Amino acid sequence: MPIRVENDLPARAVLESENIFMMGEMRASMQRVRPLNIIILNLMPVKQDYETQLLRALSNTPLQINVTYLNVTSHQSKNTPASHINQFYTTFPHVREDFYDGMIITGAPVEDLEFEQVEYWEELKEIMDWTKNHVTSTFHICWGAMAGLYYHFGIPKMQFAQKLSGIYLHHTLDRCEPLVRSFDDVFYAPHSRYSGVDRQAVLDDSRLQLLAESKEAGVYLVKSRDGRQVFLFGHPEYDRMSLDAEYNRDIKKGIEIAPPIHYYENDDPQVTPLLTWRCHANMLYTNWLNFYVYQVTPYRFS
Repeated sequence: MPIRVENDLPARAVLESENIFMMGEMRASMQRVRPLNIIILNLMPVKQDYETQLLRALSNTPLQINVTYLNVTSHQSKNTPASHINQFYTTFPHVREDFYDGMIITGAPVEDLEFEQVEYWEELKEIMDWTKNHVTSTFHICWGAMAGLYYHFGIPKMQFAQKLSGIYLHHTLDRCEPLVRSFDDVFYAPHSRYSGVDRQAVLDDSRLQLLAESKEAGVYLVKSRDGRQVFLFGHPEYDRMSLDAEYNRDIKKGIEIAPPIHYYENDDPQVTPLLTWRCHANMLYTNWLNFYVYQVTPYRFS
């Protein structure tokens, strides 16, 4: 997909080295198409790394995409330089009157807190309420999925006794839904979280559909019946070494934690892990962009 990316964004050089089709601003302006406008609320601590991962996952359709990065004003990032945020990110007051074809709300390392204890919770609630009338479809990831299910449907998160981390086998449940079109019966995807949601609570809400799950990792993919909200509890957009980086970060912090399961060959952290989920990630994000954004979004917003 020709993703329209600012020339100075660090992710651009990384993706071009991987032969991902990136489109410069000048070339994009010459194409006579109406690009999809996607806004990403990036709550991850190291924003540059996650920008690359998401752009890679969005790179497999023929659609042209404009990406806007959104940052909360009620929290100051400690792991991303202020210069990067000031150059590439905007804030909610600047986009409040705008309309977007799609939105992504990422995860965040705040799972040990109740939602109301998160310092930007009130701002996030305002943004999630705004999506109801200003975004065609919103894609929530990991903690963002828990926050979305709690805000929109009243489903609370459940805290785990220990971190769920590794590569897990999943089962596709409803093959008639476009979001899982062309999924295999079983597929692998990474998880990295300390909490989740109750499967039965999802099934009991007639407004929701459970589309994929794992016997080990639990609920994986949920959508609202109208397709306006998608909730993803794993991280298929992660690259090969993402879980390795998180594991080593936790070890350096003195956290007693087991290596991610089903990740390293023979459970040896010294071995480079195999990449077993990239095809699934490409299909998931492509299906969302095509069937829940491009096919239903209006040509002109009003």
